[in-house]
Amino acid sequence: MKLLLVNNLSLRLLARLQDVFTGSQHVAYLGLDAVDDAVVWQYALEHDYCIVTKDADFNDLSVVRGSPPKVLWLKIGNCSTHQIETLLRQHVLDIQQFIHNPHGSILVLI
Repeated sequence: MKLLLVNNLSLRLLARLQDVFTGSQHVAYLGLDAVDDAVVWQYALEHDYCIVTKDADFNDLSVVRGSPPKVLWLKIGNCSTHQIETLLRQHVLDIQQFIHNPHGSILVLI
């Protein structure tokens, strides 16, 4: 289960989550940190990633384009990297079910 973390998430989060989300990446490490959201969307689609974000932009793309890729939207406001890590770890099973469900396109965690 691979996650693609976008710019509004810390690079440090990637290393902290490798044990539960093996193969995940951050857009900055892929050279996608300064590109349009549509380019990130296409990359996630072509490489089987679930996009993880804290803003509505990818939610909007998902409404227009559908799934895949799937979008994990963290509606948690300003918080620490540790708090985001904790949230994702608490919902590992929910995230796994979401990614494997052919009908879901957006999962919102609050």
